[in-house]
Amino acid sequence: MTASRIRTVLGGALVMSLAVVGLLPATASASAPTVVPTDKGAVRGATSKGVDRFLGIPYAAAPTGSLRWKPPRPAARWTGVREAADFGNPCPVLPSGNGPRSETEDCLDVNVWRPSGVRVGARLPVHVFIHGGGLINGSGSQNDESKLVKETGVIGVSLNYRLGAFGFLGLPALTEEDGESGNYGFMDQQAALRWVQRNIAAFGGDPGEVTIDGESAGGWSVCGHLVSPGSRGLFARAMIQSGSCPSGPQAPAEAAGTAFARQAGCDGTAQAAVLDCLRSASVGMLLDASRTFSAGFVDGTGTFPTGVGEALDSGGFARVPVVVGATRDEGRTFAAGYIGAGKEAYLAFVQGIAGARTDEVLARYPWPDTSDRYTAAYLIGGIMTDSGMISGIGGCGLRSLARTFARYTPTYAYEFDHRTGPGLTQIPGYVWGAGHAAELAYIWPSFNNGTPIAPLFNADERRLAREMTRYWGAFTKTGRPAVARQTSWPGYHSGNGLTLSLRAGGRSALIDDDRYSTEHQCAFWETMPGTQHS
Repeated sequence: MTASRIRTVLGGALVMSLAVVGLLPATASASAPTVVPTDKGAVRGATSKGVDRFLGIPYAAAPTGSLRWKPPRPAARWTGVREAADFGNPCPVLPSGNGPRSETEDCLDVNVWRPSGVRVGARLPVHVFIHGGGLINGSGSQNDESKLVKETGVIGVSLNYRLGAFGFLGLPALTEEDGESGNYGFMDQQAALRWVQRNIAAFGGDPGEVTIDGESAGGWSVCGHLVSPGSRGLFARAMIQSGSCPSGPQAPAEAAGTAFARQAGCDGTAQAAVLDCLRSASVGMLLDASRTFSAGFVDGTGTFPTGVGEALDSGGFARVPVVVGATRDEGRTFAAGYIGAGKEAYLAFVQGIAGARTDEVLARYPWPDTSDRYTAAYLIGGIMTDSGMISGIGGCGLRSLARTFARYTPTYAYEFDHRTGPGLTQIPGYVWGAGHAAELAYIWPSFNNGTPIAPLFNADERRLAREMTRYWGAFTKTGRPAVARQTSWPGYHSGNGLTLSLRAGGRSALIDDDRYSTEHQCAFWETMPGTQHS
């Protein structure tokens, strides 16, 4: 198809009925164009069940060879029409619950979903989702935006970014090259958001009405975008799901990177030679060497001039409307490794975190008279949640984050509190509760370990999924999660720090700070040094 023909199709085609999402009258009908021009070339998507999808669109060049551990470079132009019906490659990762091993560095892609038939000029609000995975695994294919798009009439976007040692390696030679090192995966996200600014109007979106959303490491990333100067103007609203806001200085990142280089067989005193060795190494070898690599954001740099947490505390962030939330039992997902452990292992865990104050913790989280192989995991999960010890995610850490944001900008807080859902992975006898990532399938009917969660929902859970999707869509459209005939969701400071407790069967309710703090024992954890609250 020629360029002129593409423009003709885009400019003159009638559209299919959008009555289902309330965007056009029911009388408007015709086939939707699935070829869209971008700044690098045209893409052909596919349509299914009322949603057009355009997948695997490059937003940056493959970071291979001399581009490995460099800020993202522009993608190359292509001629003709690029097929975009299937997801691109995941970035290099080790196998995990978020997907299989991948050794492909040609992975910096975005994915776009829109209601079928939307035309250029529609200027629909845009929801950009950043996947989780601890900055070491996952991909943009985990969270299919089709449900949110079809049910709320927004444009959906997801993206890949470099992960683990490929995305967050600090190294003295890299710092010397570009003035900083360790934030490459975050720079990728910024490049993807700039792609949205340049291109989303061609898909019917409004670049001035972009909401960034992320869960876990994705929520951590959203917090980073609120602070980073390079992200200013790229979004109008933000959502943080089970995320936190840590960062660290350059020197420890370089020390960790040097240890990784040694593990990869690239040791030596000549830093240039170490970097040459790493850039010439195979993806597989680097992945194998990265099994203990821990990724994070590096501050004191151009990307993060100050610590992310410090910037938030002082109000030095983009003051856009924010939704911040977590799950009621965040720690149960992380504590699953204690299944089968007994009382001795539990006591050792508490001793390890509380030291001389062990008895005080045990008084609040006592070992019961009757126990089973799951007791230690439940108790440890409760401590992990309430204390905010998982980098400040959930429990008293969520309260602290909501309070910080609310001092400076409109803030809406939630806690996902449906505790009898199907869980992420079926472990006979283990009750996941509302564990970390439990809320995802209610908006994105995602797959975990090959098992679709959403089809396991009962009627009450399907209702919760509809309600949550509408809240997310409303915030994306207006900056307020206000939905008719659903529980009102006021700002966090409308009353005594009100938080929306999301529950199945139409039973969502507002809880105030006093109740929330009592449920998570925040008055006690405030007295414990090193926990993530204030």
